[in-house]
Amino acid sequence: MASTTKRDYYEVLDVERQASPQEIKKAYRRLAVKFHPDKNPGNAEAEEAFKEAAEAYGVLGDDEKRAIYDRYGHEGLRGDARVDTDIFREFSDIFGGGSLFEELFGDFFGSGGRRRSQRGADLRYDLEITFEEAVKGTETRILVPRHELCDRCQGSGAKPGTTKSTCPACGGHGQVRYQQGFLVVARPCGQCHGTGQVIPEPCPECRGTGHVARELELTLKIPVGVDTGSRLRRTGEGEAGDRGGPPGDLYVVLSVEPHKLFRRDGEDILIELPITFSQAALGADIEIPTIHGTERIAIPAGTQAGTRIRLRGKGVPRIHGGGTGDQIVFVNVVTPEKLTKEQRALLTKLGEMTPTPKLGESAPGKEKSFFEKLFG
Repeated sequence: MASTTKRDYYEVLDVERQASPQEIKKAYRRLAVKFHPDKNPGNAEAEEAFKEAAEAYGVLGDDEKRAIYDRYGHEGLRGDARVDTDIFREFSDIFGGGSLFEELFGDFFGSGGRRRSQRGADLRYDLEITFEEAVKGTETRILVPRHELCDRCQGSGAKPGTTKSTCPACGGHGQVRYQQGFLVVARPCGQCHGTGQVIPEPCPECRGTGHVARELELTLKIPVGVDTGSRLRRTGEGEAGDRGGPPGDLYVVLSVEPHKLFRRDGEDILIELPITFSQAALGADIEIPTIHGTERIAIPAGTQAGTRIRLRGKGVPRIHGGGTGDQIVFVNVVTPEKLTKEQRALLTKLGEMTPTPKLGESAPGKEKSFFEKLFG
């Protein structure tokens, strides 16, 4: 490229001529991240911009070269072997601090390229409880399989009495670099897996992993009012962390067994009460179950199928406080399918004495159950 076609280096880096070395370095870092070929595969313009930025930083990032350039411009640098720009060296100058590599490839590596301490994984434990336990709360014990730090080596992975040594493949950096055409490529070391250290004599208990599989026994308090899908969090009861990292958390996910009598609708409990035709017509005093014990309710004379009777405060306690739901009793008048001769005669006589309902006053045929009415 002829000198007359070169852009001003300060313009390339988009800095003022009075910019400090730190401002110049920061500007180059920003452009290197933006135009790096790994982020712009197959983009020739980005590759040229990357080269141009590296060339500009190669001059402005060096005090002696910058002084020559400020005085004589591009012509002052022509033919001077000391000012030949190596883009790999300039990129490595920024890369060596680690910050650019982290921007390009994430925070998998820390200082020196070694893996950082890592938080342990969160665990999920599925627990099934009864309908009564969900409503009233309970306390139970569970066994949670998880990986814990090895007691024998204290999580180091090395046999007691021995120590880890520097990885010979990466020299303790946790990564290996090699040049591939235009690019300088850095990858996690395959021998030490990015830790920068190897274990000559692994711990016989954990075989060098630093962790062992165990079962954790926990006492778990189930609060009142939980439902299917409720989650209980136990901080620090998950998997052990790596390289001194904190443990993860345990999430207990609840599932409530169906009840043979009750259904739940939020904080309300629903129950279907079957009664006879005579009880509906004449009225009755009936004892019914609730989740909190038995209750006696009065069925008024002339009660129709589908009538709702609300029992205040006999439902589910609200999980965050603020009272208790209700129990709703849905009355279902049961029509007998088989009749004795005496029953048939009595009903026939009753039918002759009872006026026929007008069209639209009632729906003939079998009544739907209250669950069908509620949920379609």
